[in-house]
This record gives sequence, structure tokens and C-alpha cells, in this order.
Amino acid sequence: MTITESTDSTESTRRLRCALFVDFDNVYLGLRRLDPAAAEAFAGSPAHWLTALETGSDADGEFSRRFLVRACYLNPSAFSQFRPNFTRAGFSVVDCPSLTQQGKSSADINLVLDAVDALSGHTRYDEFVILSADADFTPLALRFRAADRRVTIITAGPAASAYRAVADTVITADELAELVKPPAALPDEPAAVVPPTTQTPAPDAPGRRGSGSGGSQTRGTQPAASPARKAVLRLVRSADRPLTGSDVAQAAQRSDPSLLTSGWDGAKTFFPWLARTVPELGAASRPAPGFVWDPKRFSEADLPTADGVALPPLQRQVVEVTDIPNLPTERYRILLTALADEVSTTPFDRPETARRVRDACQAAGEPIGRASVNTVISGVLYSGLDLSMRTTAKKVAETWADNVIGLCRGARMELSPADVGAIRTWVSGGLLKR
Repeated sequence: MTITESTDSTESTRRLRCALFVDFDNVYLGLRRLDPAAAEAFAGSPAHWLTALETGSDADGEFSRRFLVRACYLNPSAFSQFRPNFTRAGFSVVDCPSLTQQGKSSADINLVLDAVDALSGHTRYDEFVILSADADFTPLALRFRAADRRVTIITAGPAASAYRAVADTVITADELAELVKPPAALPDEPAAVVPPTTQTPAPDAPGRRGSGSGGSQTRGTQPAASPARKAVLRLVRSADRPLTGSDVAQAAQRSDPSLLTSGWDGAKTFFPWLARTVPELGAASRPAPGFVWDPKRFSEADLPTADGVALPPLQRQVVEVTDIPNLPTERYRILLTALADEVSTTPFDRPETARRVRDACQAAGEPIGRASVNTVISGVLYSGLDLSMRTTAKKVAETWADNVIGLCRGARMELSPADVGAIRTWVSGGLLKR
């Protein structure tokens, strides 16, 4: 059962007994494609990100984690130099040498065997945390859930939607990259005040995404776990799509009828109340009727009317199983061309590049959100394209299309040659000939 430790007579913090399993090769190589500095920080300072993972929050409020099991699985022929770093951080390091001519290590099978042993052991672990983007662990995560254990998945690259769907919490590759990096040194002079909506969120509570009203929450704090907050989090995090604002508002009012008579607790309308009370959710009051979503699984690109796109069945299935942006062919062409033009004229800096590409798309009259741009950048980086070098729109399109086809096959989609051709033409913006 969950440990609860009291700090005084009125306040208590849940403490979860956790088992942590790290697929080192998968995480390190995935991070190295996306952010080499983050990969080195992950491998060089595990104690830093382990400490960051020791706190979190969910619909029931804040909690802390006690990692009773810390296991790291790595290929010693390639990564033995990192073993001492994990040993010093209290990990049990399991050497998993290559077993095949293709270089496939024994990490997966060793991790699964140890995790199943932990699940069936005398100690009851409240949560199992898996650091890997490998969808082969989906059956393992399902086993955890069937045993009524919390599941947290931390990925370092694209992960199949079915793999993410079995988790209670998902920390994405971008969030992991921020998590593992040491905090930046403080400047000599006071920093400018940062608007509340752009402050860095806690690792287990990614910031708001979208164009809804911003919250005024101070960094590092969580709103009180009111019945309405719990109901909203439970509804949105269990939904298989972004929900309309009216549906979420009704759930909040059912759990706390006083919201009807108090003018949304003084906020006057639903969306400002949501921004203040549940700031970790994504929200947009436009387009009507407004939408609310879990930013760990969705973005503004998933809104039913975000881009006015009515996709044919094959494309709709690809969007649903891979979570790529729901964009028509012409918008993909503009996005990919803008990305190639940007990295060919300006040094690549991921946050700034994404912002400038988004601005270029909108200047061209296409309402392409930054989340869509970030997804494409992550995909081409993960597929091995070096954006620090000059490139062409066709090369970016080819790499992005290869990434999408790989995601489809990883999700076990049955694709005919004609299907592959249609997908490549679509996601490449028509820049690749069928």
C-alpha cells in the first residue's frame, strides 16, 4: 500500500514505493539524436534527474517517490564508461551484451524478468517506472496495470500510442531532455520577470499548451486538490481525445455545485477558472466551443476543428496511432520547406528554430501550431537528420516520411505498397514522387 508520511497534524504527503527500470541504450541513443547535451547529462549525472523524479503530482495532489529498486541495463561493449555514474547513484547495473550479429542486446529480456520478479515479490510496489521508448514493453505495462499498480513511462523518442496509452503518466522526450539537464547558472543581474504561462513546470506536470487563458500559479506550487480539480483531471486524463469545454465544465460543476453560484469561484467563466485551478492541462477557448486536453498525449493539432482538415480513412488512422500533426498535404509542404529554409540560413537552436518556423508558416497564411513544428523537428532528428547542416526541403521531407512510416509499422499497421506511397506523398507535402 502507499506510504503516507505526516509533516504536521494538518498536512500529509503520499509516498510511493517505486521500482525503476532503465533501458540505457534505448534512452541514451534516443536522447543523443534529439539533444546531445541532454544525452550526456542523462548518462553523466543520473543522481540529478533521479532526484527530480522523486516528486510529482496527480489528480489526488502531490506525492513523493521512494525508489526501492533502481536497475539500469546497458551494453558493456559500447557504454561501460557510464557504469560508475549509475553505480554511484545507487543503481544496480546489469550488463547486457549483444547476443546477435545485428547487435541486439539482452537488455529487454533482463529488464522484463526483473520487473516480473518485482511485481510478484513480497514487497508491494505502488508504481513501476520504465525509461524506454521501446513498444515491446507494452505487455509488461499491461501486466502492471492488471495488478493495480501505477505505471509511469519515460521516453527518449517516438513511442507507439498503444504503449503510451497503458501508462498513468508519460514523460516525453522533450520533457526528459529538460529534466536531465542541470539548472542554468543564475545571472549576475536579476532576471526579467517571466510571464506565468511560460514558467517551467514540474517534471510530472507539463505546462499548459494552447491559446487559452493563462494561469497565475507560482512555479513549484500546486493548486489545492479540490473535488472539481480532481474530477476534471480524472475526466481529461482518461479521455481518448480533446474534450469540449462544456463537457469538462459540467464535470466540474457536478463535483462542486457551488461553482454555479460563485461565478466559477470568482473567475466569472470556465476557462479562466480552469487556468487557475488546473494549470497543467492544455486549453483553448477558440475555436468554439473551446477544448481541453491532456498535453502529455495531445496538442492543439489534435483539436477537431484546429486546421479544418477532414482526413480520408488511411490518413485519419495514421494520425490516431502515431500522433503526428493533423495537417493536409499543402500545410506539410509549407512546414517542411520553412524548416529547411530556416536551418540553411540560421544556426539550428531547437526552441528558436521551432518558433521561427512557426512564425514563417503563419506569415504564409497557414495556422500551423508550434506543437506541430516541434513534432516534425523531433521526428527528423530522431531519424538521424543533422539540422545543424544545410539541407533541402526534399531531404527533410524524405526523413520525416521515413519516420512516419516507421511509426506506423511500430504500431503494427498493415500497409500495402499503395498505402506507403499515399502516406509518403501526404506527409512529405507532395515533395516526394510516388
